[in-house]
Amino acid sequence: MAEDTALRAMHAYYERGEEARRLDEPRGQLEFERTKEIVLRQLPPPPATVADIGGGPGRYALWLARRGYRVVHRDLMPLHVDQLRGAAAGDTRIGSQVADARELDLAAGSVDAVLLLGPLYHLARRADRVRALAEAARVVRPGGPVFAAAISRWAGRVDGILRARLYRDFSQVEPLFGSSERTGLLPPLFPGSFSGYTHRPGQLRAEVTASGLRLADLVCVEGPAFLLDDLGPRLADPQDRRVVLETARALERVPELIGIGPHLLATAHRRSR
Repeated sequence: MAEDTALRAMHAYYERGEEARRLDEPRGQLEFERTKEIVLRQLPPPPATVADIGGGPGRYALWLARRGYRVVHRDLMPLHVDQLRGAAAGDTRIGSQVADARELDLAAGSVDAVLLLGPLYHLARRADRVRALAEAARVVRPGGPVFAAAISRWAGRVDGILRARLYRDFSQVEPLFGSSERTGLLPPLFPGSFSGYTHRPGQLRAEVTASGLRLADLVCVEGPAFLLDDLGPRLADPQDRRVVLETARALERVPELIGIGPHLLATAHRRSR
């Protein structure tokens, strides 16, 4: 029953259609640029085939196709598949279908790399998260990379309370996020708002390993810059943009700070036989 409730909340949020524009906002721009940078460290060269699992409206799929990759896009939301198909405008390098990250319609070892940049946000049970990671491990070729994103356990407090001051409009937000820090479960503040699951860094490491993947790296994506009220103008200025990105790089593996940003990104590899 709890799983059904979480699934309905997820659908209500994404059916608003706002995910297609999220990465255009300043904090989304920072997330997008840093995620691309981290992925390119281990991504095989084009024309490799990349599975973009839980790829939403397809911003990463489109980016990869423009770089010469073949992209197998899968998402649980039919709206996202339709949005990508419209944006791709018949690009034969991109194939998109509705699918569940826990049970993919792809053959074993059929892709060169996997992006898993959304499914772990919405799987409340550990067994389901490990299953999604194991499916990514199954479909990637031996030795191929899997990139798995998670929301930091403290994102609600640091982003929602400290930065956005949601307590001004939602009196329940502080105890709600306090409970979320204990359980990882982030319920919606109101019908149609975001809900999901949040990770501690060590927990993400353990789940990646439990799936059979070999963990190579775990970093904080945005660092503290997402807290800046003037992040948009800073990203638009070349010198300020350089400082924002270099700060994120400098702090990305500092153990005491790795959970400070909203997103964690694990890089792992399927074990070679």
